Amino acid sequence: MEETKDNKASVNANQKVLVIAYYWPPAGGPGVQRWFHFVKHLPSFGIAPVVYVPENPQYPMVDLSPKEALPKEVSLIKRPISEPYKWVSWLFKKKTLQLSQGLIQESKPGLLERFMRFVRGNFFIPDARVSWVAPSVAYLSSYIKKHNIDTVISTGPPHSMHLIANELVKSTTNLKWIADFRDPWTTIGYHNDLYMTPWAQKKHLRLESAVLQNAHTILTTSFTTKALFSKKTATPIEVITNGFEPFVYSEKIQPEENKFSLVHIGSLLSKRNPKILWEAIGELVVENKEFAAQLSLDFVGIVSKEVKASMANHGLTPYCNFHGYIPHDEARKCQFKAHLLLLIEIDSEAHKGIIPGKVFEYLQSLRPILAIGPKDWDVAQILPENNSNALGTYQDKALIKSYIQNRFNHGIEILAASDPAISKFERKNLTRALSKIIKNLRRS
Repeated sequence: MEETKDNKASVNANQKVLVIAYYWPPAGGPGVQRWFHFVKHLPSFGIAPVVYVPENPQYPMVDLSPKEALPKEVSLIKRPISEPYKWVSWLFKKKTLQLSQGLIQESKPGLLERFMRFVRGNFFIPDARVSWVAPSVAYLSSYIKKHNIDTVISTGPPHSMHLIANELVKSTTNLKWIADFRDPWTTIGYHNDLYMTPWAQKKHLRLESAVLQNAHTILTTSFTTKALFSKKTATPIEVITNGFEPFVYSEKIQPEENKFSLVHIGSLLSKRNPKILWEAIGELVVENKEFAAQLSLDFVGIVSKEVKASMANHGLTPYCNFHGYIPHDEARKCQFKAHLLLLIEIDSEAHKGIIPGKVFEYLQSLRPILAIGPKDWDVAQILPENNSNALGTYQDKALIKSYIQNRFNHGIEILAASDPAISKFERKNLTRALSKIIKNLRRS
């Protein structure tokens, strides 16, 4: 099936670019936000995107809330995809959903889970969407020629999207290619949990190298990923971080009085579990009756049973509100209701280059932020240095406890004004930078 919006006059007046993506509305979660909004803003800079996405994807999270209309210059193509997760979900529904969502059990995985990880890591390389590569190349090869498209952008993960672009570039004269990495490839943390054989590991490295060498420009969302890729290729690399959209409800939403709400948006998987945070909060509950009376811990997104158990060990269960996955706009409203926003990343070298997309929305909410992650985390280059934010590691219990206590003492405090530097992370401004890269792209 093909969906297009025919606006030939507008498209002919702009440079056309093909965007190959897996995540697209109604997909939920952060993976869809980056390119949905780039596509929305690109026509403002003289570029007409043609978006190629799967027709029948198996998204782990779905957001059915109404989406803003895209400009008339945007064309959308949907083509069928064969999803392995669908084949086995009727047999192992819970385990399949957990694996597709990234809920990999940290300790003592059962036989079934180990088997499913092994199959995922060794039979679906680079990922479970690899069967979409060949039919997509066959379809897009003729589409590109028919519609005179000279630039393609692939965004991953899933990194199979890059393999589609790689094949198109090899077979299409003068086609230019930008490979966008929202996360790294072979250095991403969960690779070590997939029981890959040496053969599978080598194949990942070979495919990654082909993409890094054959792309004409590489985009990353973090500075560490750029540095890692710079050691593997001479291809030009640019950092375009994630960002935020202005939020129309922001001035109408206030934190609740006589309450101290700590809010975390997004998944808290087994390894994203700062036990010293729960310990620090648990101690404050015992030491300060007023703190205990006002405390509310609000979690929007998936929270693993291991993380919930850690909270329970420190007596925090009565204060926890687990909202699960909710539509993106509702999640943003929760940010504005917070007295303190929590930003948490896995404590490992492999994750210091991960800058969660929500940090930019956190900044726009003008609420204090407590960030806990690995040493030398790239987030330190994003968060403004002021008295409202704190950045600690998994070893900084004293800092974390003192910071939470100080924020509680401040009561309801909304920052008077946004740091002017934050405006550069507004998505329209990021799209301006992207448009310059597209227009200046050369095949060499």
